[in-house]
Amino acid sequence: MVAKRPTRAPKTTNYPRARRISFRFGEHGSYGKYFVNNDIVFSHFVAGLSGAFPPGEESFIRSVRRFADQITDPVLKKRVVGFIGQEAMHGQEHRRLNERLAELGYQIAWWDSEALKQRQIRAEQRLPARVHLAMTAAAEHYTAVLAERVLASEEIQAIPGEPEFWNLLNWHVLEELEHKSVAFDAYRAVGGTERMRIAVMAALYVSTVPVTLISLAVSLAQDPIARRQPLRLLRETRDLLRGPVFRGIMRELAKYMKPGFHPDDIDTSALLQHWQRELFGAGGALVDHLK
Repeated sequence: MVAKRPTRAPKTTNYPRARRISFRFGEHGSYGKYFVNNDIVFSHFVAGLSGAFPPGEESFIRSVRRFADQITDPVLKKRVVGFIGQEAMHGQEHRRLNERLAELGYQIAWWDSEALKQRQIRAEQRLPARVHLAMTAAAEHYTAVLAERVLASEEIQAIPGEPEFWNLLNWHVLEELEHKSVAFDAYRAVGGTERMRIAVMAALYVSTVPVTLISLAVSLAQDPIARRQPLRLLRETRDLLRGPVFRGIMRELAKYMKPGFHPDDIDTSALLQHWQRELFGAGGALVDHLK
């Protein structure tokens, strides 16, 4: 029997707004290559995420645009426009950061190569369009979980690192919370089923740990400084996996697979309002970064 799609209306009617913004990478440089607390593993993990963001954001945009003519609800259409605008800006600013990271020696340029982009597009075209959109909705849950952790955790916010990296990270995760349910609601609006939604997330879920560890190992293996310090790498890897970014994260990700789940079941409205004021309110930390 085919699982039925819940018919309840979306909980969110907020319109994500794309902020034109520019960050000033390379102005401080006090941490050198290992820009997150002089931690080799943590820095490689973050650099890898940043490298993957631009092609990932573009794939998310393409998945939604495949259904542009089927989304007729005016509120959802406006939210989709905001989602696309925000994701496009994320890709733009991460590309600028990635140029700086490449100068520091991180081997991440391949993520954004034209050859990989074309292979990715061909793979997407072979996928059923709803599966592609379901993958985006699931990935948005990953970013929403990480976003809530980053913004709610004083422990994470206190990690020393390059100031402009933290500025970009806080802006990015704020906007991930602002649009966390857009792809999900678009998926439902165009006929996506619960069975497909949960199955796609289950496939991503079981690959989370191996993909993360393999990607991190490959990145570290390309770093001559890291290769000479195996005991330090083991210690820092343990600290990363036991630390506030990963501690208990699989439980949070698994919530998505509950039948009837909606991203707004996790109430982040107060956290969102707090950080909107902190970053973009009167005298906000990033007001001077806006164009």
